[in-house]
Amino acid sequence: MAEKYVLSLDEGTTSARAIVFDKESNILGLGQYEFTQYYPRPGWVEHDPDEIWDAQVRAWKTALEKAKLKPEQIAAIGVTNQRETTIIWDAKTGKPVYKAIVWQCRRTADRIEEVKREYGDMIKEKTGLVPDSYFSAAKIEWILKNVPGVKEKAKKGEVKFGTIDVFLIWRLTGGKVHVIDYSNASRTMIFNIHKLDWDDEILEIFGIPREILPEPVPSSEVYGYTDPKVFGAEVPVSGDAGDQQAALFGQAGYKEGMAKNTYGTGCFILMNTGKKAVPSKQLLTTIAWGLKKGEVTYALEGSIFITGAAVQWVRDGLKLIEVSAEINPLAESLDWNEGVYMVPAFVGLGAPYWDQYARGIIIGITRGTRRAHIARAVLEAQTYLTRDVIEIMEQDAGIKLTELRVDGGGARSDFMMQYQADILGVKVVRPVVFETTALGAAYLAGLAVGYWESLDELARLWKVERVFEPKMPKELADRYYKVWKEAVKRSLGWAKILKEAGFEI
Repeated sequence: MAEKYVLSLDEGTTSARAIVFDKESNILGLGQYEFTQYYPRPGWVEHDPDEIWDAQVRAWKTALEKAKLKPEQIAAIGVTNQRETTIIWDAKTGKPVYKAIVWQCRRTADRIEEVKREYGDMIKEKTGLVPDSYFSAAKIEWILKNVPGVKEKAKKGEVKFGTIDVFLIWRLTGGKVHVIDYSNASRTMIFNIHKLDWDDEILEIFGIPREILPEPVPSSEVYGYTDPKVFGAEVPVSGDAGDQQAALFGQAGYKEGMAKNTYGTGCFILMNTGKKAVPSKQLLTTIAWGLKKGEVTYALEGSIFITGAAVQWVRDGLKLIEVSAEINPLAESLDWNEGVYMVPAFVGLGAPYWDQYARGIIIGITRGTRRAHIARAVLEAQTYLTRDVIEIMEQDAGIKLTELRVDGGGARSDFMMQYQADILGVKVVRPVVFETTALGAAYLAGLAVGYWESLDELARLWKVERVFEPKMPKELADRYYKVWKEAVKRSLGWAKILKEAGFEI
């Protein structure tokens, strides 16, 4: 199979990408196209599924063109995606009945508070998830209740639900395949992660009929074949995983206790816990992947909603920098943060706080505060939030972290990675291949068709680019972190305070 290659479709929150990999994990071609972010009301976030599809098609055509390949030279296709984002579409026409409700959207926050009060413990036990509007369940319910005629069609099975991966696979196969892998299913808040099936009790709470749901399947399996009219050839679609689980797979985190952090729009920290679903009050127990029917590897996850998005805000909202990379020299121009902290709770706080009503703050401002202080505070916040999660992860799993593997755009910042090592007190390891999310999807697809033979083979392909060792004295790191915890306290519940005062924002 040396003359063939694997294509990964990496559908993110702001852009659709496609990457062609060879057998040694080298990138031969990459295509990437952004799509529109819609904000119809404060706290609401939407995407147009047709725009996503068009961007994804352009991306794979560009990737193949750059790699100088034809569709028939692709051995397998893997899909990875922004998780939780919810689409419902017409089963016959394939036309979405409403825009995709994005994982960041907070429109269902009040509904989730109701559900949490009555069913929170049961949902956590079955799904591993802390009830939050982040997940798909209440988004599905919202569309069924608010888009005329959809509820009736759902009962008849005339519409289909899917996260982005489901939608892409359905269209790739010409509407023949309606499946979701275990990792993405575990992010919907309607999937029992112990039984590996949709949970009828939770479906009833949200009024979701089974008829619209995709079939849960392993993350590495031939689901079907591309429609030649769509892709240009009949190629196996054989890998599927949520973006963060795919990143852990691409980082070769195959052993229990291995962990990674992806610094993207948000930060997502996953630790492999093996065959055991480790319970946690403050973190998420999730499915990392399943390589066989009925068998899965579990993970603990800390989902931090806004990190890299705060850098974009400094660039586009405050206009303190022109390009994102400028934030690093600005931050490094200070010897320390001079007491300025930022809590980037733009859409509430995820793990380990789970406060839907928290809002962002910058605290410690004086007349001497300059843009460099804001820049540094934004980067430092990502490292403190990471420590918030990892401390609980170590405690719940009973595993002491020895290294943190990192990826995502933020991991390119030497300043932030060194500060992360200092604040955590463990080494931070950056790989040669940064596209670990796409690589993980490619690996899953390739394993299913024999392009790669084993996890051992994949682990040998993983290469280190740089290791950041802790340099800061532990006592100083702990002092910085202690002040951070005080800053977080001041951000909690702010939207609730506004609401009680008669303001909606």
